[in-house]
Formats: sequence, structure tokens, C-alpha cells
Amino acid sequence: MSDGAPRPRLLQTSAGRLSEAFGAPEWGLLTALAFMWGSSFLFIDIGLEALRPGVVTLARVALGAAAVALVSRARRRVAREDLPRVALLGVVWIGIPLTLFPIAQQWVDSSVAGMMNAAMPIFTAVWATALLRRLPGSRQVVGLLLGFVGVLSIMWPGLGDADATALGTALLLVAVCLYGLAANLAVPLQQRYGSLPVLLHAQVAALVIVTPLGLVQLPGSEWAWGSALAMVPLGVLGTGLAFVLMTTLVGRVGGPRGSVAIYFTPIVAIVLGVALRGEPLHATALVGTALVLAGAWLASRRET
Repeated sequence: MSDGAPRPRLLQTSAGRLSEAFGAPEWGLLTALAFMWGSSFLFIDIGLEALRPGVVTLARVALGAAAVALVSRARRRVAREDLPRVALLGVVWIGIPLTLFPIAQQWVDSSVAGMMNAAMPIFTAVWATALLRRLPGSRQVVGLLLGFVGVLSIMWPGLGDADATALGTALLLVAVCLYGLAANLAVPLQQRYGSLPVLLHAQVAALVIVTPLGLVQLPGSEWAWGSALAMVPLGVLGTGLAFVLMTTLVGRVGGPRGSVAIYFTPIVAIVLGVALRGEPLHATALVGTALVLAGAWLASRRET
């Protein structure tokens, strides 16, 4: 960049390319993200049975970066002036939150973690309002709020027995706030370079953040096949492919509308809990699922 030329702001976002209602590609991305991230809490819990939180984070980020790096298009060059923004994206979307979630889940039940994570679309809308200096469309606001109420309904039966500490809840709140910021920062970067190069560079930046804690906590971890194998889908799918798909989605439809993918993750978590662990299915979960679907449908409509 030449001397005297204006430097791009570090915190910036842009609107999505698609302002019309979601089509088959957008709903396909939402569905894939729901399955990948909805199962992530289960894999984290399995990993924590033998591995320390820092090791879980290091393993998933390293595997995610390796999986993305295997695709030749991911190795496309990113302009020097955009590298700080890509690095920031890696820190606030991957490095810090993926470190905080396993730490918090030592003291906070997965139901609470899932509920807190579901607040991401609200934070995304707040960040988008601040960065774009305009409110989201009325349909999108109603859809985001309705979806959040649905998630609360899904999680509510498990909250009564939750052993949540103030520290664990605070860590989750910080992580979800950063998720909301990252969903907005990813939009213009994806639109300029595509998802794969942005995510590869972001994950490399995240590795710088998560490696020290992972190495420090490695001696305190134990080897267990179940925990080790759980890191493979958590890393390759939940950290590699899922972040690529999410970046693609927000680049297409913008941060607030793209973030409704998070609302579907508790539904997948409930289904996995019932099918694999014999957990009870509460009536409120069915009501919440209906609210989530209604909220997502409203948020997916044409921006007004």
C-alpha cells in the first residue's frame, strides 16, 4: 500500500451479497452447520474425559487447519494489508473462543454452554448495527428474537440441574460476544478472497494463540482412544469444514442472517442426546424446535 493511502479499518463488515430469501444453497449450508456444530459439544465432553481443555483446543485447531490446507485453493495469497484483519478473525473466532469453551465446560453443564452459544445471533446483530451504523431489517430482528426464545425453550429442562459457576458463565459470555464480532468481520474478507484462504490464514493465526496452553497442559492429559478419536470429527468437521461453510454463508447473506445457523445446533444436540445417551425428550424441546424453525424462516426472508 502506497504512503498516504488510507489504511483499511481493523474492525469492519459489509452486507451480504444476497438480500433475497434463502434458497437451496443457503438452507443446505445451514443444515450442514447444524449437524457439525450440534455434535461438537458431545465431542468436547468426550475429549475432556482424558484431555485437558488446552489440549482439546490445540488438537481441534491443528486438525482443522491441516484439513483446510489439503485443498489447494486454500493456499491462495492474501494481500498484506488484509493480513491483520485475517489474523484478528482467527483470534476472535477461533483462538480465544475455542480455548474458553472447554475451560468453561469444566464448571458449566453442556446445556448451559449450548444456551449461551445460542446467543451468538443476537451479538452478531448488535455488532452489525454498530459497524454498519444501521439496524437489521424488521423481519430479521423478529426472527432472531423468536429463534433465541426457541433455544431457551429447548435448553430450559436441563438448566434446573445445571452446575454453572459465575466464572464459567462469564467465560462463555466473552466467547459468544467474540463469535458475534467474528461473524461480521468474516463477511468482507470472504467476499474478497473466498472462504478457504481466509480460514486457512485465520486458523494459522489461531494456532499461535492456542499452542502454548496446549503444550503446557499436555503432561496433565491422559491417552484414551475415545477422547483421541473424538478430536478427529471435532477438528476436521467442527473446526475445519464447518468454519469454511459458515464463512461462505455469512459472505452470501451477511453476519446477522447467517448466524441463525447457530439456532439449529441445540436441536441436533437434543437428537444426539436422545439417540445415543438415552436422555429424555421434553415437551418444551418440541415447542422450542418449532419456535427455532419459525424464527429461522423469518430471518431467512428477503431483507426489509
